[in-house]
Amino acid sequence: MPNDYSDDRLRLVARLYYLDGLGQSEVAKFAKVSQAKVSRLLALAKERGIVRITVADYDPRRRELEDQLRTRLGLGLVVVIKSGDAVDGADLRRAVGHFGAAVVDELIEPRDTVALAGGRTIHDLVHHLPATRTKALTVVQAMGTVDSSVNAFDAQEVGRVMAQRLGGNFLSLNTPAFIPDKRTRDALLDLQQVRSVHECLDRARVALVGLGTLANSVFVERGTLDATMVRELERAGAVGEVCGRFIDASGKECATAWRDRVISVQIDQLRKIPLVVGVVSGSDRSAAILAAVRGNIIKALVIDEVGASALLAAPPLAALKTPKKKARQ
Repeated sequence: MPNDYSDDRLRLVARLYYLDGLGQSEVAKFAKVSQAKVSRLLALAKERGIVRITVADYDPRRRELEDQLRTRLGLGLVVVIKSGDAVDGADLRRAVGHFGAAVVDELIEPRDTVALAGGRTIHDLVHHLPATRTKALTVVQAMGTVDSSVNAFDAQEVGRVMAQRLGGNFLSLNTPAFIPDKRTRDALLDLQQVRSVHECLDRARVALVGLGTLANSVFVERGTLDATMVRELERAGAVGEVCGRFIDASGKECATAWRDRVISVQIDQLRKIPLVVGVVSGSDRSAAILAAVRGNIIKALVIDEVGASALLAAPPLAALKTPKKKARQ
């Protein structure tokens, strides 16, 4: 586009369009140019600094809910994202992913080892991380594959995206998440390739995990968890699932046959990771979140305000923990 238009002419076009509210066809008549050229003149006005667009600062977080949950749960960091006009699960996931990504990015330091689960909300968050490619991370898949039909929400795909966006290497856990019998599971765990991934999980400083329930478990959705096993887990008191491991209301892993057939980060490994961030959306996971807090599995929480309100309305923790040192936000 020619750059020989005078500033005065650009000011005219900008005034008519931005201040006087004229449509581009009317602006074109005033300025004696084609309607198609008006948008290009407006762009040139921005380039020259004639038009400067400012937006009033928007805080996407509900700080008062964060304070209430931090006090109630004893967590070092709670981030509550405003839901706005969100009406369904996809809207809530989009909000948590878009606005939660910046917070998570600040928590992850250069050369960190990050244990990463899959899930729709974590998928949205990872895809909104800044594409800096400078952190030299080691991103480790925290759970095996759910089934042979790998999709964009699974840990191995989300992990590759995180490593690409922030920079670093991705270590894949190349096994199924659920094995039909314990003997085969143990044989796979003894393979050097699988052992090396578990050893790397031991070195993780940060973990990003989702929290599910029996009702919304990906294993039920994709047919891995059958009705018989669901009933066994219900009898064992399962209220939540993290990285393929089902926990009871106290945050202990349920002692069922399922526990002996899973290949994923272990609950005790998660407890030892300094910063385990639960990334959650929706109001149906309060029991799972409370169980993970009681069991000292998660140390921070990123959630939408609908889920936060449901969590505050849930029965209180049996014993509140002393708040930990506040994480860097």
